[in-house]
Amino acid sequence: MQERKGIITFKGNPMTLLGPEIRVGDKAPDFRVVDNALAPVTLRDFRGKVKVISAVPSLDTPTCDTETRRFNQEAAKLPGNVVVLTISLDLPFAQKRWCAAAGVDKVKVLSDYQDRSFASGYGVLIKELKLLSRSVFVVDGKDVVRYVQHVGEGAKEPDYAAVLGAVKGLL
Repeated sequence: MQERKGIITFKGNPMTLLGPEIRVGDKAPDFRVVDNALAPVTLRDFRGKVKVISAVPSLDTPTCDTETRRFNQEAAKLPGNVVVLTISLDLPFAQKRWCAAAGVDKVKVLSDYQDRSFASGYGVLIKELKLLSRSVFVVDGKDVVRYVQHVGEGAKEPDYAAVLGAVKGLL
C-alpha cells in the first residue's frame, strides 16, 4: 500500500497516510461501511446527492466531537440533495451512543471498522495510530470529487467555510 508522508501531524509529530492521494476531479472511490445498526452503506447509496464526507479519528475526542456537532448544525441548513457523512473507525455501538448523547441526527455517522475500505480507498488511514486522519471530501451527484481538505494537524478543526463554499458551488 502506498505511504504518504508530510501531509499531517498529530500533536506535532509527523504521521504517515496509507493509500492513494485523492484529488479534485477524481472519480470518488466506492466504499463499504456500516451504520449504527450494522447495515452496510456504500457511496452508491447516495448517488445523485452532493456528499460531504468527513473522516475523523474518533467521536470520543474533543475535536471530533466539536466537528461532528458543527457539521450536524450545518446539515440542518442544507437542501435535501446534500448529505453529510461522518466516518470513523469507532465501533457502531459507540457511534450510536455518542450520537444519542450529542443529539446528532442530521449527519449520518458511519463506521469503517470492518473492511477499512473507506480508509484505504481515500488514503486517510494513519499508519502509526491505525485511525482515520481528519479529512473532508465534497463529492458531487455524479460521484466526482470536487473538494479535498486534509487538516494538517490532527487536533485542529477543518475550515468549515471552505467546505460549505464548495458545497454551495455545486447547488
